[in-house]
Amino acid sequence: MGKRILLVGATGLVGQGVLRVLLGSDQVEAVSVLVRHPLASPDPRVQVLLAPEFSAVALAAIDLRDHDACLYCAGPMPLGLSEAAYREATVATLERVLAAYAGANPGGFVGYISGMGADAGSALMPLRVKGEAEQVLARSGLAHTSVRPGVVRPVHGTVSPHRLRRGLYALGDPLLALLAGACPRVFTTTEAIGRCLLRLVIAPGPRPAVVENADIAA
Repeated sequence: MGKRILLVGATGLVGQGVLRVLLGSDQVEAVSVLVRHPLASPDPRVQVLLAPEFSAVALAAIDLRDHDACLYCAGPMPLGLSEAAYREATVATLERVLAAYAGANPGGFVGYISGMGADAGSALMPLRVKGEAEQVLARSGLAHTSVRPGVVRPVHGTVSPHRLRRGLYALGDPLLALLAGACPRVFTTTEAIGRCLLRLVIAPGPRPAVVENADIAA
């Protein structure tokens, strides 16, 4: 039987690409998408788990059992957010989801979309908070990998849920395509991230603690 996967953040730029890759694989039996807003999918393998808030109470009310892996692709951009607000949305929310997932699947695996340069000791707020999120993952007791993409190019119809960013991606796509091929240490695609996470899910042995941007395609 194929893998049963919990996907968090399926409506975001990276999450859309990951969902596309998962549904294109015959090694995936089912995907449960944990979302705050209703999501329609024509694929019968997709189950929508609706939680208007990712609070401990709301998550405890959802049956998360029998998932081989949790792929966590959620999280806001730091623009316009205070450090406290960004930490709540990035670290605290991840911690609550991990607690709920671990309670239902103590032998499960977590693939977390972090960011290039993530470091809890960084002087830069977004990198510091992402590093703190990775520390939460390390303390979870679950098998895990932090995937650290750099600049992500949306491909195969994946679009940003934010109108302004969607327009910027469309205008800059030719340049992003060029840079993705010339600078693999910095640039990647939604497709490559999805394939990387799928490979981690189906890996038979120990997974790396961290996958850097340069290694995502490999």
